[in-house]
Amino acid sequence: MLLDSFGRSHNYLRISLTDNCNFRCFYCMPEDEYDFTPSAKLMQKDEIISLAKTFVALGVNKIRLTGGEPLIRKDAGEIIESLAALPVTLHITTNGTRLHEFADTISNAGIKGINISLDTLNRDRFIFITKRDQFDVVHKNIELMIDRGLRVKVNVVVMKGINDDEIIDFVEWTKDSPVHIRFIEFMPFTGNKWTSNKVFTWQEILGVIEARFTFTPIENEKNDTAKNYTVKGHAGSFSVISTMSAPFCSTCNRIRLTADGKLKNCLFSGDETDLLTPFRNGEDVIELIKINILNKKKELGGQFDKNFEDLNPDNIFNRSMINIGG
Repeated sequence: MLLDSFGRSHNYLRISLTDNCNFRCFYCMPEDEYDFTPSAKLMQKDEIISLAKTFVALGVNKIRLTGGEPLIRKDAGEIIESLAALPVTLHITTNGTRLHEFADTISNAGIKGINISLDTLNRDRFIFITKRDQFDVVHKNIELMIDRGLRVKVNVVVMKGINDDEIIDFVEWTKDSPVHIRFIEFMPFTGNKWTSNKVFTWQEILGVIEARFTFTPIENEKNDTAKNYTVKGHAGSFSVISTMSAPFCSTCNRIRLTADGKLKNCLFSGDETDLLTPFRNGEDVIELIKINILNKKKELGGQFDKNFEDLNPDNIFNRSMINIGG
């Protein structure tokens, strides 16, 4: 069992397969020139599997594959198949562009749910955000996953003045479709030009929705990051991830392994532990993992608090979102 100094148990590992992506969303990837990590410095397939087994032996029973975009990695299918053989529930977060190519792999791996990023239902705005004309592909692949019986969660980063006017449209989508919409507060990362006045908070999101719909809370499961709701008569549901206005750090069970093999005990942690180098040198990494988790800060990486209005993002020491792996 991986415990930190606050008694939190960590059984959920997020593994980034790559820091590369076929989208260019500004809130995730710095708009300046970005150098992707050379392949030789990324965890190789066998290294990912071996490190995953180490974490499983330490109590991890849930693994999520992230990126960048995980499904652009050439051996993504092989990695999915290998991890599916471990005693874990396996999940994927993707931008959805290649899901049709991996539909059978996902089904054969026994994956029950998938998270797909989609910040707008407007094609022109989609191109503005992603710098790519792939809206139809993503939308069709969401429907494909639903038709195949997967529980689909659509991640929507809500940004004031950019897509906050589409909140009702997303909730409308849940009326006839069993899709689960997750509204996510805009978070600060290196190079994403975050400012506090772009944050559309949990309270503001609910305020918009309650002006149109009557909804009720759904009881959250232990360690949930999202506050879940349903509109009566709707086939789907919606939730809000309130990282900025109402953090949920007290029940955090998540740890992250970056594509270059660094362990982060919090999305906002400034400190990392290199596991890949000692692993390649034949060293035992278990103590490194335990020490990293033990040193986890109480909340938000120890770098800020929920009073984000006066937060200066330049004072936060972290990677870009694409380089962390979400």
